[in-house]
Amino acid sequence: MRKIKMLNRISIDGFFASLNDDTFGMDWFVHDPEVDKAAHEICGRLDTLILGGITYRGFERSWVPFLNDPNVPQQMKAVAEQLTQMLKVVFSKTLKESNWDNTKILQGDLLEATRVLKEEDGTDILVMGSGSIVQQLAYAGLIDEYVFIVSPVVAGGGKPLFPHISKSDLNLVEARTFQSGNVILHYELKK
Repeated sequence: MRKIKMLNRISIDGFFASLNDDTFGMDWFVHDPEVDKAAHEICGRLDTLILGGITYRGFERSWVPFLNDPNVPQQMKAVAEQLTQMLKVVFSKTLKESNWDNTKILQGDLLEATRVLKEEDGTDILVMGSGSIVQQLAYAGLIDEYVFIVSPVVAGGGKPLFPHISKSDLNLVEARTFQSGNVILHYELKK
């Protein structure tokens, strides 16, 4: 069975996004290419990405233009190409169509569709951003691994990642620190 892995940046006080929609909620992130590379290694091989509509729109706006822009740094173009090749399963009640390759928009039952995805052939599945999706999957016990990039910031407000989730026991797999002050915490759901 495929695993579902959640990857999100969070502030020390537990917020995964700011309330500033102009910055796609990322105005306090401390970016570090070493952290991005390490998170990619920790998550391993992935061929499917689960997103909510808001996160998907932000990803599409950010990454699709990089595909054909000759001035984009090679590392960013490589990420755009990787995201394009992945199956993007988007759960949205308002999004009707997409121009991004390999995108499937679903409006049905998130939990049932996710259970079906886990049973299909392929590598592991990633969930990024998408707070309401993460919350529903976590509440149902469908997330197998959590990878948090903790930014050295007390945001003081924003969108909490787990506002109404019941207790979940996790096992620490790994913790990595970086000169930028970021920390990666990798946990598995205790079965």
